[in-house]
Amino acid sequence: MNPWFGKAAFLFQLAAIIVIRTPHRRRVDEQRVVHSRKGRLEAMLLALMWIATTILPLVSILTPLVAFADHALHPAAFVGGVISMASGLWLLHRSHADLGPNWSITLEIREQHALVSDGVYAHIRHPMYTALFLQSLAQALLLPNWLAGPAYFVAFLLMFSLRVTGEERMMLERFGDEYTAYCGRTKRLIPGVW
Repeated sequence: MNPWFGKAAFLFQLAAIIVIRTPHRRRVDEQRVVHSRKGRLEAMLLALMWIATTILPLVSILTPLVAFADHALHPAAFVGGVISMASGLWLLHRSHADLGPNWSITLEIREQHALVSDGVYAHIRHPMYTALFLQSLAQALLLPNWLAGPAYFVAFLLMFSLRVTGEERMMLERFGDEYTAYCGRTKRLIPGVW
């Protein structure tokens, strides 16, 4: 299968993420932060995610620098990647829409922050992380390069494992028993499973 099909699908995913996030980023930049856990670790994790989701893939697509790690794109990988991409983009859009002004790219609580427990948040506590997982899987399947393809997945696993506990602790401190009850009704990433 022509590797450019996978590369084009990846570029579509990258553009769609920008389109989904831009209006939300503008809106939250206008709100005052009342609590932040943004530190060196958070900055390093965000930088690693940016390298894994944007820089390395674009280097693999636009230059021969990592061509030594190229491999063939299998049709089943392409189909699986497109399904994962579409699911991840829908969930990313839905979770941003449901969060509204409560969204932040980093661990922050803003003025008038509310606990969102409806929409996709009625089923899972971290649907945005589930969306990122699906998108990382899509990148691994769509980009036929052993470095650029799985880079997002590796970065996501590291970010998730180092971030989710702190995020949940921050929400517990802010919302107390309401958040505890919410955790009892929902799973972290996969409805009814985990």
